[in-house]
Amino acid sequence: MSTTTAVLREMRWWDIAPVLELEHELFPDDAWSTGMFWSELAHARGPGATRHYVVAEEPATGRIVGYAGLAALGDLSDVQTIAVSRHAWGTGLGAELLTDLLKAATAFECATVLLEVRVDNARAQRLYERFGFEPIGFRRGYYQPGNIDALVMRLTMQEHVADNAPETGTE
Repeated sequence: MSTTTAVLREMRWWDIAPVLELEHELFPDDAWSTGMFWSELAHARGPGATRHYVVAEEPATGRIVGYAGLAALGDLSDVQTIAVSRHAWGTGLGAELLTDLLKAATAFECATVLLEVRVDNARAQRLYERFGFEPIGFRRGYYQPGNIDALVMRLTMQEHVADNAPETGTE
């Protein structure tokens, strides 16, 4: 695949089982539990919603090929998870999911977006850097049980909006 054909839509409770399959395939050592996804989705709807979760679904098959989630608290948001099935790597789906999360952060009126990424996940780090995330520190032993450190990255939304604003000129 060269470009994504997946369609993004809101994650719902019936997506938890296929999302967990993908979660365990991609993150076998530190996969989220069913309860973690249920807890996150419980805060994703209604007037007091503080979460935004989406899945990427292949229209032809209905197969979930990616998912992502964001938590917001005040003017700060945190990328909770983002994942793309291996067969969809290199299609732009990760960037599409991240773009969706950043739109949600804007809707939540967040000034800053944080995330943790495994120090050994150079592919994800490059994606985040392309979007303007900057490293700000480490969380030692964050990913368990492998005791892998996390790189903490931050995006200031004002700078992101300014950097991605369409250019206007006079003709």
